[in-house]
Amino acid sequence: MAKRKKAYETLSKKKRFRKKKISIGILGFIIVLGLAVALFVNGYINKSLPTTEGTMELSILENEVTVITDEDGVPHIQADNARDLYIAQGYIQADRRMFQMELSRRQASGTLSEVVGEDAVNQDKYFRTLGLRRAAEESYEVYTDESIEVLEAFADGVNAYMEEAKESNSLPIEFTLMDFEPEEWTPVDSLTIGKFMAFDLGGHWEQQAFNYYLLNKYDKEKAYELFPAYPENRPTIIQEDELDIAASFEHAVIPHPFNGSNNWVVSGDKTASGMPLLADDPHLGLATPSIWLQMHLESHDGLNVGGVIFAGVPGIILGHNDQIAWGVTNTGPDVQQLYIEKRNPDNPNEFLYEDEWEEAVMIEEPIKVKDAETIDYEVTKTRHGPIVSEFAEDTGADTVLSLRWTALDPSTELEAIMEMNRAADWKEFEEGLEKFLVPAQNFVFASNDGTIAFKANGKIPIYEDGKDALLPLNGWEAENEWQDFIPFDELPSVVNPEKGFIATANNKVAPDDYPYHISNVWAQPYRYERIAEVLESGNDFTVEEMQNLQMDQTDLRAREFVPLFQDVLAGEVLTEQEQDALQLLVNWDFVMDKDAPQPLIFERWMREIQNRIYRQEIPSTMRGLFSIQSQATENLLRTAFHGEDSIWIEENGGLEEVLANSLKTTVEKLTEEHGEDMSAWAWGDYHQVQFNHPLSGISPFLAFFFNREDALPVGGSGMTPMAASYHSETGEVDHGASWRFVIDTNDMHAGYHIVGPGQDGHFKSEWYQDQMSDWVEGNYHETRLDETSGLELRLTPEE
Repeated sequence: MAKRKKAYETLSKKKRFRKKKISIGILGFIIVLGLAVALFVNGYINKSLPTTEGTMELSILENEVTVITDEDGVPHIQADNARDLYIAQGYIQADRRMFQMELSRRQASGTLSEVVGEDAVNQDKYFRTLGLRRAAEESYEVYTDESIEVLEAFADGVNAYMEEAKESNSLPIEFTLMDFEPEEWTPVDSLTIGKFMAFDLGGHWEQQAFNYYLLNKYDKEKAYELFPAYPENRPTIIQEDELDIAASFEHAVIPHPFNGSNNWVVSGDKTASGMPLLADDPHLGLATPSIWLQMHLESHDGLNVGGVIFAGVPGIILGHNDQIAWGVTNTGPDVQQLYIEKRNPDNPNEFLYEDEWEEAVMIEEPIKVKDAETIDYEVTKTRHGPIVSEFAEDTGADTVLSLRWTALDPSTELEAIMEMNRAADWKEFEEGLEKFLVPAQNFVFASNDGTIAFKANGKIPIYEDGKDALLPLNGWEAENEWQDFIPFDELPSVVNPEKGFIATANNKVAPDDYPYHISNVWAQPYRYERIAEVLESGNDFTVEEMQNLQMDQTDLRAREFVPLFQDVLAGEVLTEQEQDALQLLVNWDFVMDKDAPQPLIFERWMREIQNRIYRQEIPSTMRGLFSIQSQATENLLRTAFHGEDSIWIEENGGLEEVLANSLKTTVEKLTEEHGEDMSAWAWGDYHQVQFNHPLSGISPFLAFFFNREDALPVGGSGMTPMAASYHSETGEVDHGASWRFVIDTNDMHAGYHIVGPGQDGHFKSEWYQDQMSDWVEGNYHETRLDETSGLELRLTPEE
């Protein structure tokens, strides 16, 4: 028995050992398999990393092209001739940003549903209705042969990359995740992306729609309090039930209300070098990859230009060459006009004009949808433009809204860019501007001959007879037609002003006696006033001081309103916590420091004031069209502070109650979110920047890979020179200075840049999000037009 028991135990041990050995073997196999899969996936992903060194054959080239990538990931492309240069630019852009380029052209063209599915249908319908791609196709027809050659060379370069990437199975991983491949790139794709930028910089149709809604919902005096300007000629209002604004535009894509920029130039009389300084920082959406791609283009025919361009477009749109520099801000003119159209009840394709029915143009726009049937979509276009109030559904209403917009006309921005890139002085640069029609932009200019200049440039309609773009106009009356545009030579401009600087920050650009209407909607003046305050106060300015001004976090809105809040609440009964919060603001220097509690208290208080005034009366669907909500709120507060009646304030209990109750709510919410110790509150605990990749929102797994860096606390706000606007619900900074640029024209070869969050679109590239902390902290990198060191890639023609 003992022997048998011992033998049994020995056998059991052997079996357990064998099982353990098998388990270890299986585990080892799984580990090895996992490593193999990881290595395969890693190798697959690495295949799509941008090529930055070595030699590659590009058979469509005439001569060899050299691409030097500097330490910040900026490609410096050197070619013998223009055609090779733009072929190489197309190839390099695609190598760095092909997925972004693909999404950009699909978004602007209204073809996202084809690869995304039904979730994108309403957005596609909207962009098909607007017709950005149709406008791009019409623009292509008016371009010169020389410009078409540039567009075609660029497209050839993009297509050369795509062909090579498909053959080697090295397209960016995003294409694999979305299960599609990009189709051939065309010149019209580049022009369509250009048209999308005109869309992104807007023109105020949504405010016209909102004003119309106000007048049909409230009595006139209450409605007029929320207008951007008080109308001198009271408009005629048609019946409320004829147009449902909220339903018509529920799915409309509205550009960010803070799309704008800062720019300024300082004459040599006020600089340390004795030569002009120029600074520019366009304020657009913040995401990964950046909306901008920084590049340097050089050819043996005299072109030597550096700066930034939208991925998918040739040339350099903002930057400098070896003689001049330039930058832009959004002028924001009224270039969009809604028209009320009367439809023939007996023929839905006819609309009234001067007592006669006119046939509209019907445009077939079938929308392909991934994993679903194609949607037979049709766009109706009147003499004014597309019917925009029915894109979500065919309402069958006898009254609809159409949109007249300058960006839907043929335009020649690429030709302007080509001329601007080669300009040697203000005269040549201004000649190029005459072809830059949309979007209307405030250009500032500096050159190494000492000139500084400004021009509010673009195609701006003339509004006559008291019509001032506040409301939709009757489309059946000829007197409401746009008759002409402000002559180019009469657009606002300044050359070498006595004060020694020119600055714009989307503020009002012309005095009251300017003979033409430009806009009813301007950005609040705080950014401009702070920039001007600094530039007026000093001399001997340097590049570093201009960089500091771009990063300036002083909030003049807080400087204006905090003392007024204190005065109004002086006699109110406040809790100890509320008194502490108010006292913190009173002792504040009005700098939106990420580590300070005051910016958090002030910004959230202003949000609560706004919500208290509008939340009960204006539905969320309409507040999306209320693009001047912040400005309107400030105007209501000023009116009340001055002792004048404000209907919106009084209906909410009066100024004291509005301020006291909103402060109470603010303190309660912040205490719940950040704790009892108010001194430990920090703006940066709420106000943070992430630069999200478009696929990162699909799952935490993708977010882990595509959002490589954690969100960073950041100072500033939408009202400071360091622009950092944020989502009101989350605090996420999603809009601001997408590119920062400073140059001293004493050395035209050196520019100083920040491209947030980085140059490359590939998440494994060292230049993917390497400038995130630079964006937060203001660390600029120098890029030179005479750069000779870096990684070298030679693109060679077929032997």
